[in-house]
Amino acid sequence: MSDKPQSFTNHGRIHTPFHLVLLPIFFINFVGCVVWLVRAPGFFTTWSVVMAIALLVLLMLVRTNPMKVQDRVIRLEERLRLSALLPQPLQARIPELTVDQLVGLRFASDAELPALVDRTLRENLNRKQIKQAIVSWRADDWRV
Repeated sequence: MSDKPQSFTNHGRIHTPFHLVLLPIFFINFVGCVVWLVRAPGFFTTWSVVMAIALLVLLMLVRTNPMKVQDRVIRLEERLRLSALLPQPLQARIPELTVDQLVGLRFASDAELPALVDRTLRENLNRKQIKQAIVSWRADDWRV
């Protein structure tokens, strides 16, 4: 976490062990295996390329599956939050919000949330548009 307040421009996160260590190593391994296959074709070099692809797929699943679980938790948290903060007419429309929209709305402060939900439903805003529309940012330092 940084000392700088979180905002739309700085809320993205680089996870050093994944983005700067594992991803480059697995990609370099894949390229090396392909080069090895071109230089010395055979069963074992072909198998090494297959295994390198499998490792890259595994690496992507290790990243995307927890993010999907995180989005499910955010969906639940935001629906509860919206139930507590929205006026009755908007509460009835909570099920119309997509997971993508709920994920974007999590950064909105309690004060601006009702107006932003109304606008999101009227204009069908996506996650990025919602985040850009937020004036008072509510930091989320627990995300994966």
